[in-house]
Amino acid sequence: MRFGMVASAGSAQQVLDMAVEAEAHGWDGFFTWDGISIGEMDTFDPWTLLGAVAVLTDRIRLGAMVFPLPRRRPWKVAREAITVDHLSGGRLVLPVGLGAVDDGGVSRVSGEASTARERAERLDEALEILVSAWSGEPFSYTGRHHTVTDLVFRPRPVQRPRIPVWVVAAWPSERSTGRAAAWDGVVPQRRGSSDPLSAAEVSDLVAWVSCRRRAGAGAPDGPYDVVLQGVLPEDDVQAVEHLHPLAEAGATWWVESRWEGPGATPEALLARIRRGPPEL
Repeated sequence: MRFGMVASAGSAQQVLDMAVEAEAHGWDGFFTWDGISIGEMDTFDPWTLLGAVAVLTDRIRLGAMVFPLPRRRPWKVAREAITVDHLSGGRLVLPVGLGAVDDGGVSRVSGEASTARERAERLDEALEILVSAWSGEPFSYTGRHHTVTDLVFRPRPVQRPRIPVWVVAAWPSERSTGRAAAWDGVVPQRRGSSDPLSAAEVSDLVAWVSCRRRAGAGAPDGPYDVVLQGVLPEDDVQAVEHLHPLAEAGATWWVESRWEGPGATPEALLARIRRGPPEL
């Protein structure tokens, strides 16, 4: 199992400091987040931060938890992702989802998708456009929401066959999880609840995704990531006891995601980063 950390709070400089410390203390992944206006939270553009993190680090995986593709222009995301992929030497991963309606950039502005169905349609179209763009070949695309005519994106990403994509899925929804099965990883959420998945649920999810991929979901060959999020117990022994059955069930990543409470301050996040990830 690999371990990542979300920089859920802090100034732009503090986020960069966290990234450097995360690499120095053995973390495998460092993630910012993608929002426009959520309450009174200090919010920074993830692509700008990731470009800076890319040149300050050498090893750690980079991304944001998560990129809400339905409210972003996919051709612009394609260019941003290629840039960070090259700056990092091929360390970018792209976790994507429908987006949260509590972000004012979705629900309080004009021109954005207002229903989950439309956001899902836009997500699917955006992913198709990204794959075509990252091929480096001229392409066109006609969908319900997006049209592309004779575009070409050079250079290609450093990573082959392309930048890995992790898709948020509501388990046990077959439609949602089926979308994720066609890509490089899943960020599962229990449908209708914020509680994390149990080891038994992870095992069922892994079995279902494996079956779907073997049946020909259009997925690429190669490893598949199952990415869990949450807050581990502060006690290292308890943390390992929590993680071990999840890893045995097939989870490949744990991303420490602290969004509220005393553990979500910049100082607490930095202290947690400096403790390093758990040792399974």
